[in-house]
Amino acid sequence: MPCRGFNALFVALGWYANTSGEYLLFNAIGDSLFNFLPVLLGYTAAKKFGVKPFVGMVIGSALCYPSIQLSTLSASAQPLFTLFEGTFFSSPVYFTFFGIPVITMNYTSTVVPVILITWIASYFQRWFTKIVPEIVANFLVPMFTLLCALILGFIVFGPVATFLSNLISAGVIAVMNFSPIIAGAIIGGFWQVFVIFGLHWGLSPIAINNIVTLGYDKVLEPFFGATFAQTAVVLAIYLKTKDKKLKDLCIPAMISGLFGVTEPAIYGVTLPRKTPFYFSCIAAAIAGAYYGGMQLTGYIIGGAGIFGFPNFINTVSGDISNMITAAIGVGIAVVIAFALTFFFWKPEPVNVNDDPIKSDSSNKTNEAIAIEQPVKGRVIPLSEVKDPVFSEGVLGRGIAIEPAEGMVTSPVDGTVTALLPTSHAVGIKADNGAEILIHVGMDTVELDGKYFKAFVQNGDRVVKGQDLISFDIDKIKAAGYSTITPVVITNSDIYENIRENETNNGAAVLVIA
Repeated sequence: MPCRGFNALFVALGWYANTSGEYLLFNAIGDSLFNFLPVLLGYTAAKKFGVKPFVGMVIGSALCYPSIQLSTLSASAQPLFTLFEGTFFSSPVYFTFFGIPVITMNYTSTVVPVILITWIASYFQRWFTKIVPEIVANFLVPMFTLLCALILGFIVFGPVATFLSNLISAGVIAVMNFSPIIAGAIIGGFWQVFVIFGLHWGLSPIAINNIVTLGYDKVLEPFFGATFAQTAVVLAIYLKTKDKKLKDLCIPAMISGLFGVTEPAIYGVTLPRKTPFYFSCIAAAIAGAYYGGMQLTGYIIGGAGIFGFPNFINTVSGDISNMITAAIGVGIAVVIAFALTFFFWKPEPVNVNDDPIKSDSSNKTNEAIAIEQPVKGRVIPLSEVKDPVFSEGVLGRGIAIEPAEGMVTSPVDGTVTALLPTSHAVGIKADNGAEILIHVGMDTVELDGKYFKAFVQNGDRVVKGQDLISFDIDKIKAAGYSTITPVVITNSDIYENIRENETNNGAAVLVIA
């Protein structure tokens, strides 16, 4: 939460002390989400593994119960004995469960234990659902699931997960210590690639675990320059291009990029043009190498983009040297990314005669272009999609569909220009010039291709009605994702009018005129 970062900043500026009421209140606001993270992760993990959401939340709440935390027990009692004494896994035992020693841990703010226990709970839930009579299943299945999963969790899986987390953290830090410059360059350079495939979330648990166990993190921090590099590239494109449509895309992409949200910049501006995206990765890699060499250290998981600078203030000493290092790295990323793009990227020439808005009447056609419905289902306005990238028209105008069948067909005759490796989205350039993006579901990139199957490849010639992608509606929904499918004309700004119409058989289409 940004509140923790601002709190550290205000203490460093001498506005108040870290013992004041102001500090206590702001810290509570910023720390609450982080401290009770297992509760939220329990909810999301439950949706992922097909467990009832409240079961996952109860698992997370139980892990946060104050009386069983190692910090509480160690402050109020002496251990009965110590397991694995003298090793990395040395663990004091403060109580037993029917004679079985329970290794106590500090589970607040942890990531792995709640995910692992919720995964185990999914198997118990399925088993109890089969054997418990339906008339009492709503009550008994969750109760038995929680009892079995949590008892095993506290005795076995919780400690194992914590040990593994500590080992992973130690291993990653060892790699960083071996060659922090190379490690930083890899994390920084590939960060935007991780974002595209949703893999950037894989590093977050390591960073969170490091802050919990060590009080700081050096693993995730080399990425910090990447978002600014992406934004600088977009700025250079904005200044250099004469394409009005592209300029209009750049402005909101830069604004969101400053706050750490780079998806509009990636999908709407840099990735379709490839070279600017590569330039942003190069700049981020150089900044990441600098961060690695300087041992950039973060002390909190706070805001992103410009709100991310306070993350580097030492919350104990108030030292701001790491924030200065972060700012220098951002400067490196911005300068390199901007210079590479501004001096070496060649924008595509814009022919005003190809723009129906700017061309004279002799170049216009009265023939309407029909884009047939690619997915069977209920058509809804694009503005109702719960993703601002689509609802605000950042990627273009169009419609959205609530699918009734799990098949995407080609709405036009054309060529496949973009099929993502996860098969959840496909781009087609129609023979008439319209560029169409079909994006199945919201955040479905996180499924990593699960429940999707593609029948075409990039560059394939397709005809209207040809099967493109199949997807399992029920399994996607069971995994906690919306199947609402936007269909947008990504070059819609060159057309005077794009409207929803109906064909003779009642299927909704987009009509370009």
